[in-house]
Amino acid sequence: MMKFRFRRQGADPQREKLKQELFAFNKTVEHGFPNQPSALAFDPELRIMAIGTRTGAVKIYGAPGVEFTGLHRDTATVTQMLFLPGQGCLLTLLDDSSLHLWEIVPRNCCARLEEAHSFQPTSRPGSDGASGPPCLARVTVVLLVAEGSMAALGTESGSIFFLDMPTLKLLEGQTLSPDEVLQSVPGDYRCGKALGPVEALQGHLRDPTKMLIGYSRGLLVIWNLAAQCAHRVFLGNQAINKILWRSCVSGDHFIIFSGGMPRASYGDRHCVSVLRAETLVTLDFTSRIIDFFTVHSSQLEDEFDEPQALAVLLEEELVVLDLQTPGWPALPAPYLAPLHSSAITCSAHVANVPAKLWARLVSAGEQQSPQPAPTALSWPITGGRNLAQEPLQRGLLLTGHEDGTVRFWDASGVALRLLYKLSTASLFQTDCDHSDSLAQAAEDDWPPFRKVGCFDPYSDDPRLGVQKVALCKYTAHMVVAGTAGQVLVLELSDMPSEQVVSVASVDLLQDREGFTWKGHERLSPRTGPLPWPAGFQPRVLVQCLPPAAVTAVTLHAEWSLVAFGTSHGFGLFDYQRKSPVLSRCTLHPNDSLAMEGPLSRVKSLKKSLRQSFRRIRKSRVSGKKRTVIANSKLQEANAQLAEQACPHDMEVTPVQRRIEPRSADDSLSGVVRCLYFADTFLRDATHHGPTMWAGTNSGSVFAYALEVPVATAGGEKRPERAVEAVLGKEVQLMHRAPVVAIAVLDGRGRPLPEPYEASRDLAQAPDMQGGHAVLIASEEQFKVFTLPKVSAKTKFKLTAHEGCRVRKVALATFASVACEDYTETGLACLTNLGDVHIFSVPGLRPQVHYPCIRKEDISGIASCVFTRHGQGFYLISPSEFERFSLSARNITEPLCSLDISWPHDTAHTRLQESPKLSQANGTPGVVLDPQKHDGIPDPVLSKGADTVEPPEASLSPMSIDSAISADTTFDTTGDVTVEDVKDFLGSSEESEKSLRTVAEEEARTRTILIR
Repeated sequence: MMKFRFRRQGADPQREKLKQELFAFNKTVEHGFPNQPSALAFDPELRIMAIGTRTGAVKIYGAPGVEFTGLHRDTATVTQMLFLPGQGCLLTLLDDSSLHLWEIVPRNCCARLEEAHSFQPTSRPGSDGASGPPCLARVTVVLLVAEGSMAALGTESGSIFFLDMPTLKLLEGQTLSPDEVLQSVPGDYRCGKALGPVEALQGHLRDPTKMLIGYSRGLLVIWNLAAQCAHRVFLGNQAINKILWRSCVSGDHFIIFSGGMPRASYGDRHCVSVLRAETLVTLDFTSRIIDFFTVHSSQLEDEFDEPQALAVLLEEELVVLDLQTPGWPALPAPYLAPLHSSAITCSAHVANVPAKLWARLVSAGEQQSPQPAPTALSWPITGGRNLAQEPLQRGLLLTGHEDGTVRFWDASGVALRLLYKLSTASLFQTDCDHSDSLAQAAEDDWPPFRKVGCFDPYSDDPRLGVQKVALCKYTAHMVVAGTAGQVLVLELSDMPSEQVVSVASVDLLQDREGFTWKGHERLSPRTGPLPWPAGFQPRVLVQCLPPAAVTAVTLHAEWSLVAFGTSHGFGLFDYQRKSPVLSRCTLHPNDSLAMEGPLSRVKSLKKSLRQSFRRIRKSRVSGKKRTVIANSKLQEANAQLAEQACPHDMEVTPVQRRIEPRSADDSLSGVVRCLYFADTFLRDATHHGPTMWAGTNSGSVFAYALEVPVATAGGEKRPERAVEAVLGKEVQLMHRAPVVAIAVLDGRGRPLPEPYEASRDLAQAPDMQGGHAVLIASEEQFKVFTLPKVSAKTKFKLTAHEGCRVRKVALATFASVACEDYTETGLACLTNLGDVHIFSVPGLRPQVHYPCIRKEDISGIASCVFTRHGQGFYLISPSEFERFSLSARNITEPLCSLDISWPHDTAHTRLQESPKLSQANGTPGVVLDPQKHDGIPDPVLSKGADTVEPPEASLSPMSIDSAISADTTFDTTGDVTVEDVKDFLGSSEESEKSLRTVAEEEARTRTILIR
């Protein structure tokens, strides 16, 4: 008979209040480069930049830390964006021909990026531009005219419509039809054919009554809006995509253009050419060019442009060049870093980095890149002010990449900044030596190409890929493990050196018969002394045999030990003595799949089908043995009795689902999933000592007691005696679920401190008097065992209760927002459904749970990493990390201000919009500082009591989860499409048809766009 248990007491109100003070879920900021950018805009007055994406996202950036985000209601590509200079307004055009006006407005004592108005054109059936009224069907290009009071819409039918700004209402009677244009052009340009769609609109920088129109047929018309006639007509050049003219007081003007390259020779290159006097540089990028602009003087009283910088938005990165420094060097970007310059393969977070280590990393990173000249330009996009306080603690985000590099990112604040890059490829012999000869051969080519940007998705050898990283922040020792079984132990050095790297091998099969490795070969290390720059320098290379990908690694710098595991077993290595300590094979006799390697595509389909049918047959047989009808009737009767006897406010203990045990001969059951070092009680309850723990894919846990020589008082290194390892305990979980994580808790139920934290008084010493316990987290349940007896103490069956599986777990400290001294340790868990659960430790009682990642986003779930203080990161695209917080107190979010000159006619009505639709789940807080003109307050802000100056406030931005399907990989090359924004702008009445003649005119010509 089924038994029901009831808790007589309800929820504790005091505990519920404490939960609210400890836990809160927020998606705070997106780090990295926007995925699939499609449009670019720049406000020269506010010095802010906007990037639109194919998913309908709008992201605005200013000075480092000044950024916020908006999201269109419909998932459509942003094709064009225009700023209303100095007003904090952004007009966007989507590929569905809809227009949207975004504004930074005060709302609830703060400011947000909101959609103020939208316009959706409607076609008129049965009409066309020749026989009926003009048809507003598809908008192709937008231009702000009449000093931003109107918007001109070029359409596919060739007509130009006009909208009132900022209401986005169609102005009737002002439509410019293609017939009207044809009547004003000379007869030589009338070929009896339609002009085609409008593909370019540009305004005259000196005369606001003139507008240049470019049609797909190649006809360019300078149209006089006041006189309603053509002022100048000529044909454009189809070779140039976009061209900018920028004047300089020296007379050596800038001409910057994209395109124009011979298709036969350079059709596959993405180039922007910069010409000044006799100097020509052709910038060669590795991804498609979206758009570019120059940062220059925008004041009307300034006679010359004097460009300071050139910003080029590419499909995979943003490149900014300093045009004031000779050689036009690239400026390091303080944000929008291309995280996927090589595909990310792993990541890790290091909290509370010591100031000394931080300074050494910064110094090593500065030595890697050439230092800018004292007169070099600083970052030119400086709009707004970052009001966030300097972080009290420094945080590092480490990312391992496919090309064998490890990048160190400053993750302390909103802007993710690259500090240092470690490369491991130089230690091995690869097939990339021929690239130098190719580069040498290309130096004599014309035009003079110059490689710009850091996006390089191609790896010289897939075996170089980094799989696991571990860093000791107190000793500056690091472990990098790769795809071919290579385990590198490195040490940070402030000076370059030349030294020989010791090489050792560890056989994890232990001469077991019947196994043959069918995967890739090991990497061949270079021999002899090798030069190493300042930074992390390798000391020992440990090669696992067979050379399978490393699946787990851990480092204990105080004991000079490193443990590593693959699909064949695990090993322990003493990197001080440079000798192996232990190797253990975890293979099952039927683990044939583990011998093929991750790069092999030879899968045993017959074996997989056989195992699937066995499981189906087993479940059917076990189902027949149960009396289904009797049990179902009994369950119905018990349920009715329970409903009658139980008050509605009582909590019912969740019914556990039946979990089928996993077969012991499942493929890859020997994969080592986690490794852990701890100083705890393993042999008896009175003597504690070093231990090593290993968990496998089949639910096996191995605990080894280590004999580590103790360092002398005040000494950093231990004696040179050998380390010994003895198997102390072996635990087999009942359901054989993969072991995800292992952690030892002290007598107070708290996690043990990291190496050196207790000995250097950097953390509270663990309680070594009471009984310790070990927390083992598998994919199905969490279980706490007492030590040294290893008897079950408490458990929580997550799969049985919630129907999900564990993917990532971490122990985190949560601080209260009400009391600064109160903290709790919780177990954060991410499931395969994308939900985050927090459990108490060591009681394993559920506290809160939040939906975090879409369950279809397998890449995002696999890339998630938790921090020690209740935050986390996961990839929402190959180039972006989403940052989230589980702590109510520890939140990293933008807080910025923006100086805006409010227009006098801002009192207009806005669209009725549902919450969260026009925003990307919230946007960063922006403090609006209305400017005063000539000492007189803005009349809009001083008109009445209802309009007050918005106080300084902040708003946490939320993310945009890009639509990543379940089969999405980290390859970001994508389909290369062609966006032809081919315009032409003429500013002088003496404009000629020849581009060379235009270049020789007065500096009044500012921008030339050719179609």
